[in-house]
Amino acid sequence: MMAAEMALVKPISKFSTSTPNPRAPYSKVFRISMSATSQPSTVKRPSRKPGKTEIQETLLTPRFYTTDFDEMETLFNSEINKNLNESEFEALLQEFKTDYNQTHFVRNKEFKEAADKIQGPLRQIFVEFLERSCTAEFSGFLLYKELGRRLKKTNPVVAEIFSLMSRDEARHAGFLNKGLSDFNLALDLGFLTKARKYTFFKPKFIFYATYLSEKIGYWRYITIYRHLKENPEYQVYPIFKYFENWCQDENRHGDFFSALMKAQPQFLNDWKAKLWARFFCLSVYVTMYLNDCQRTAFYEGIGLDTKEFDMHVIIETNRTTARIFPAVLDVENPEFKRKLDRMVEINQQLIAAGEGNDIPLVKNLKRIPLIAALASELLAAYLMPPVESGSVDFAEFEPQLVY
Repeated sequence: MMAAEMALVKPISKFSTSTPNPRAPYSKVFRISMSATSQPSTVKRPSRKPGKTEIQETLLTPRFYTTDFDEMETLFNSEINKNLNESEFEALLQEFKTDYNQTHFVRNKEFKEAADKIQGPLRQIFVEFLERSCTAEFSGFLLYKELGRRLKKTNPVVAEIFSLMSRDEARHAGFLNKGLSDFNLALDLGFLTKARKYTFFKPKFIFYATYLSEKIGYWRYITIYRHLKENPEYQVYPIFKYFENWCQDENRHGDFFSALMKAQPQFLNDWKAKLWARFFCLSVYVTMYLNDCQRTAFYEGIGLDTKEFDMHVIIETNRTTARIFPAVLDVENPEFKRKLDRMVEINQQLIAAGEGNDIPLVKNLKRIPLIAALASELLAAYLMPPVESGSVDFAEFEPQLVY
């Protein structure tokens, strides 16, 4: 779709609100890093290998994560942790072994043909979408692969699930990188493995953040898929046709992390857990909202209203998360969206301050009141009365699929 056509798109006015069952399935969207001052990348730096690109590093770029693997081994030692439900993990393992999407990610000639038709600013937007998505999936692959390796002796069942999830993430990353080849580009994933900085998260924070990442990925993918199915005139690139089955991988991963948290009730059943749960919900929701509002052209290019899409995804993710987190944000309170929109305005001012021609000292002085205003909005959103939720006692939690 040409850039001029983007002004003619008609944003959709409503989304399907059906909710997956507790065993059913969010881009990444992505692994989440909290920030508010970056802008989308527009310049590529050369990679170590000719013909490949390296995504520009910004504070909103998907991160690579590492954790305390020794603590992970202790958490999943069945002799130490009596809360581990081995039958539940066995059932999950069988579902992952089935590998429903083994033959799903098969490309065809539509990809290159569609990419050649995307020109102008919209082409760069799609490249960035593929870059960021590929990086996010690859970061999941690295983390899950290492967890699978480290837990092999302590808990072979959980270790194998992590290994199978790394299989899924590698498949997604490879598929997205193939998409970049349609635009005559490719990410050097081997170089990324060595060159990128890794962010350390304690195991419980890995659980919170990754659960939210997988579930919000489900809701992003399925919402885009349903919208484009109803509005095929915006199907400008065939990768979106794969989102229906793709999002089931995200959902299964999220369900596994839900089971992991159930096996660690200390992460769910006290006042500190409620505070952390709200913090990670806010971090993920705000990061997505700010990120996407910097990239409205992408969503407009596929016929979506960015803020409407994001609020739908946030609300549905929050409802899903309320099944396991001890407390969630009251995102359906209109005041929450008003705070998000105010953060977007402040973030835009921060970006403008950074892009100005002032000397660094003046730029920093201009940023100070803006950063304070953003922090104030974040704190106010965090302190809004939460929704008490969650339970570690589910009547039924058996593998099911939504197709």
